[in-house]
Amino acid sequence: MRILLTGTNGQVGGALRPLLEKGGTVIAPSRNEFDLSKPETLAGALDAFKPDLIINPAAYTAVDRAEDECELAFVVNARAPEAIATWSSRHRVPLLHFSTDYVFDGSGNRPWREDSATGPLSVYGASKLAGDLAIQAAGGPHLIVRTCWVYSASGTNFLRTIARLAGEREELRIVADQIGAPTTASAIADAVTGVVWSNASNLEEAFTRKGGVVNLACAGETSWHGFASAIVAGLRSRGMRLAVKTITPIAAADFPTRAERPANSRLDLSRLRDLLGVTTPAWQRALLSELDSLVAMQREQADH
Repeated sequence: MRILLTGTNGQVGGALRPLLEKGGTVIAPSRNEFDLSKPETLAGALDAFKPDLIINPAAYTAVDRAEDECELAFVVNARAPEAIATWSSRHRVPLLHFSTDYVFDGSGNRPWREDSATGPLSVYGASKLAGDLAIQAAGGPHLIVRTCWVYSASGTNFLRTIARLAGEREELRIVADQIGAPTTASAIADAVTGVVWSNASNLEEAFTRKGGVVNLACAGETSWHGFASAIVAGLRSRGMRLAVKTITPIAAADFPTRAERPANSRLDLSRLRDLLGVTTPAWQRALLSELDSLVAMQREQADH
């Protein structure tokens, strides 16, 4: 199977690549070879790559900057997926695309289902929703994976930021009124590759029958404050010397950002389990292995 995988320098793409290479030929084009900011070039590139499956984790993800770069965010997150989906539909090549909890308005406290009413609060969320709708409208075999609070031991993310700040500051002030499930890139990659390999004999038929939108996150829920507290406790238990003494819960209103974030990012995982047979680890358990990796990386850097 020839698998076109975008965004391999990102967290999810980076986690997917080694797992996909175990069972298929991975085409991982550079940004120059497959530039999502130039949607008009993508069909020609796809003709040349001749993939049997397209997996697209690449996106414009600078949530705050998107408020000022609206046009670019929509080109990368909506028009590019539309171009890919149009090609995918014409050639009946399955497309697996990644979306976000930011398509919802974050109201209430019930987990969002795949068919819940959308209402993005930000340009980023609106651009991702436009991409989802364009893929659905193209009518090809597709699976749109909606996830939330993604992080890993490498890259730029909440885990890495908290680890750095905990080493520098005595007090951390962390938002406590936004709720979701911290989700590791490796948990996403494990689930996605499980779906791909278990349906490898006829992915087109599987995506046509079981496709559409599916929520994928680690199990359980917490606040950013709860997540930060778990990170600090985990680093301490692994012998890391930290400066932090207190982690103070604050309201999102006390930490204003350019783009508004959803207060409720809980995702209902029942479709993932019932239709695709996938269960994800609890966020606390998934965090353990990322902390192990992070501490190992930091010790290795300190030794050099």
